[in-house]
Amino acid sequence: MPLSLLAALALGANPAPAPHPFNQQDLVTLRRLSSPRVSPDGRQVAYVLRSTDMEKNRGRTDLWLVNLDGSAPRQLTSHPDGDSDPVWAPDGKSLFFLSSRGGSSQVWRLPVDGGEPLPVTKLPQDVNSFVLSRDGQQLAVALDVRPDCADLACNTQRAAEAEKKKTTGQAYDQLFARHWDTWKDGTRSHLFVVPVAGGTAVDVMKGMDADAPGKPFGGAEEFTFTPDGKGIVFAARDVGRTESWSTDLDLFLAPVDGKTKPRKLTEKNRATDTSPVFSPDGKTLAYVAMSRPGYEADRFRVILRTWPGGQERVLTQDWDRSAGSLAWSKDGATLYTTANDVGQNTVFALDVATGKARSLTQGGSADGAQPAADGQVVYALDDLDSPADLYAMKADGTGTRQLTQVNKDALAGLKFGAFEQFNFPGWNNETVHGYVVKPVDFDPKRQYPLAFLIHGGPQGSFGNHFHYRWNPQVYAGRGYVAVMIDFHGSTGYGQAFTDSIAGDWGGKPLEDLKKGVDAALQKYPFIHKTKRCALGGSYGGYMINWIAGNWADGFQCLVNHDGIFDERAAYYDTEELWFPEWEHKALPWEKPESYEKHNPVNHVAKWKTPMLVIHGGKDYRVVDTQGIATFTALQRRGIPSRFLYFPDENHWVLKPQNSIQWHDEVLGWLDRWTRK
Repeated sequence: MPLSLLAALALGANPAPAPHPFNQQDLVTLRRLSSPRVSPDGRQVAYVLRSTDMEKNRGRTDLWLVNLDGSAPRQLTSHPDGDSDPVWAPDGKSLFFLSSRGGSSQVWRLPVDGGEPLPVTKLPQDVNSFVLSRDGQQLAVALDVRPDCADLACNTQRAAEAEKKKTTGQAYDQLFARHWDTWKDGTRSHLFVVPVAGGTAVDVMKGMDADAPGKPFGGAEEFTFTPDGKGIVFAARDVGRTESWSTDLDLFLAPVDGKTKPRKLTEKNRATDTSPVFSPDGKTLAYVAMSRPGYEADRFRVILRTWPGGQERVLTQDWDRSAGSLAWSKDGATLYTTANDVGQNTVFALDVATGKARSLTQGGSADGAQPAADGQVVYALDDLDSPADLYAMKADGTGTRQLTQVNKDALAGLKFGAFEQFNFPGWNNETVHGYVVKPVDFDPKRQYPLAFLIHGGPQGSFGNHFHYRWNPQVYAGRGYVAVMIDFHGSTGYGQAFTDSIAGDWGGKPLEDLKKGVDAALQKYPFIHKTKRCALGGSYGGYMINWIAGNWADGFQCLVNHDGIFDERAAYYDTEELWFPEWEHKALPWEKPESYEKHNPVNHVAKWKTPMLVIHGGKDYRVVDTQGIATFTALQRRGIPSRFLYFPDENHWVLKPQNSIQWHDEVLGWLDRWTRK
């Protein structure tokens, strides 16, 4: 017996349990770091840490602070209602943040050196997101209001009247009627300016029938104060009845007093313009823009606009990557961004003078890159066997240091599978990349069943990322080899590679997936040749249905999460119509053959593989009847099948207990068909 264990027993302490393979319970309960914000002096970083309350079946968030050298991490808030979205005051002595304490989401302020948080706003509507002016004197807050109301009192009155109504019918004159997981109720997200010291909230979008930030996922990155504090620049899709099939987000400028209507700044571009960020000297506005109307996966180029002059130049015309969030260096000579890059999400430094892009990180998925003191850059980073932590590096990408270890104790008790990237000749012999994650406690002399994960999007990537819904380590912990292929259409390999899937959903990607399995079997002899299952969600779920009829001997079982069964029907019951219109290059009544070309419903007669079908009742992107229809076809054909339905989940499964149930069902299904 080791001396350390003898000493522990002599002291009456319980020895630490042996590490166990990573599982779904661990996935749900690990703490999640997000929203890093560097202080004005660059020497501290505030961030949000999410923990899971299994009893209440929800996540809760708190604010934390760590020094730039990684010392003295400390928790700033601990309210049970949760705190998020930290923003530093200009003097660095306090943090503004969102909190639902008190029963409504409002902006609060907390001294970082000690003291109690105090409310800054007490508005009658929830604050969904906010930004602070450079001088710290004004807030711009996003509120859901009725655009025809003149003030917040009108909104309060209208909401009270709606509560008293005995009828439940909702009438619509144009799309959207519902979006993502929510039925429209006549309100819009509008930006209001309110003094930090208190005063009247002014709607700078009064009468505008548009949302800022955009629904359902837009946040504070879509609006900002002008450097002088006299205006707000924001992104909005103000296109009238074409909203559900238009990607024309524009940048607008509105005065903070709301006395004149917002002025459109990007009139010439009919595609998306968003994420405005001003340079430190206030002379340049940077933002990202697409160039092709109707295409949500077009490349985001970085645009620089002189302020207030308006002259523009494309900074990244020759850089074949799609820029993410933007942050200026202190001297205004560099823009930091992140982009998908050959299976990673990399921090890049963009030279403002030349547009030249330099990669600063080498592996994993980085996010939130921003400048700090002494020329350093702070960012969050995760990879396939590590959840996100904060890191700092020199401006040239050297001298990387880890600042936080938010899951140190939990990770000490876990075992992960080793992973590596591989590539092979895919469609047209073009190089296609993938990842393999080996089983925990891997033995090269054994053979293991295959869990073949197919990503959604389809313009997405299953890269070097610690995913909280589709994490291959859960399968590795169960004794499976997990393989993921970034087929044609995936992001991070150049825009032409991403574009290539349009009009060819079942063509190039299926060939890549077939060749990917063959390449993995040849390269990794420990993968069992016949014990294999394929799993996918969203587009990946569509591909599962397509595989069922077009690769019927490929797998022993299939798992379809929120996948399309009938492409033509899916057009009519989805919400964001620009997506199928671009992907199929036509309207279904004008060119129905484009929707039938790769339509799973036309191949049901060839189905024979057992399938688990999963769907959310609040999924309005791929509606639940698509999953029900899939299950109906399977049952009527006598194919072993199972239907798992979540009435309270949308396109994703988000509730902790539901996530565990999801994994229990999926892993049980894989075990049933591969452990014989």
